[in-house]
Amino acid sequence: MTDAREIDRIVGAALDEDAPWGDLTSETLIPAGATATAELVAREPGVLSGIDVFAAAFRLVDPRITIEALARDGEPFDAGATLARVEGPARGILRAERIGLNLLQRMSGIATLTAAYVAAAGDTGARIVDTRKTTPGLRSLERQAVRDGGGRNHRRSLSDAVMAKDNHLAVLTAGGQDLATALRAARERMPHTAHLEVEVDRLDQVESVLAGGADTVMLDNFGLDDLRRGVELIAGRAVVEASGGVTLATVAGIAATGVDVISVGALTHSVRSLDLGLDVVVDTQPAGRP
Repeated sequence: MTDAREIDRIVGAALDEDAPWGDLTSETLIPAGATATAELVAREPGVLSGIDVFAAAFRLVDPRITIEALARDGEPFDAGATLARVEGPARGILRAERIGLNLLQRMSGIATLTAAYVAAAGDTGARIVDTRKTTPGLRSLERQAVRDGGGRNHRRSLSDAVMAKDNHLAVLTAGGQDLATALRAARERMPHTAHLEVEVDRLDQVESVLAGGADTVMLDNFGLDDLRRGVELIAGRAVVEASGGVTLATVAGIAATGVDVISVGALTHSVRSLDLGLDVVVDTQPAGRP
């Protein structure tokens, strides 16, 4: 679960963006004392993620609003399911509605897509993980959504691990130094607690990368035959990650090659928000003068 302070920071910024000087529509049309009850309803099946984020939108607008969660993060649901009930001052409910839904729909879309990838990988043991291809400002929430869908998280940020990709290696070896020596020198400069991952795009790079001390070898955009050969070459000496062009149609075949990790940028950069709606079902106070 995402830290409550982080949720409040993200949701608060979104609310400020959406109503910088208040909700002109509700303040004009809705009586100040009006109250309402609304239900969060699924328009399609999926996996829930972000119910605390949804609740925070209403709590930050008006702490008198109460939210009864009827499902938990990580739970699958069917179309037509009621996932939560919201009660309280009507103006506050209407002001928070869009932000609460936007974030919940996106997180649930990510969780639902992740669950599909995890199911496709089956019992091979391959972990489905996310990447840094997240929406700026929403990484914490999107990473939670991947976990709620049964996936795992890759490094959170550039500060968390040493991950040498093709452009890093091009610069590192530009002076003519061989790859293994360059990686060993880099490893000497790393904190002893840091993890070293190196991306390769050819099988003939694998032995040099292992000699350089890689903890994880990323096989980038490899075909299935080369993935199998890569797993055999590495032979348990490092974690084997497959990356690049992974889709729902290809992930089962990739998982069957014996790789340990499959990183999927599409979990966050190409996801469709789930269709969820907030329907007012009871107006507990008759309309009066605004």
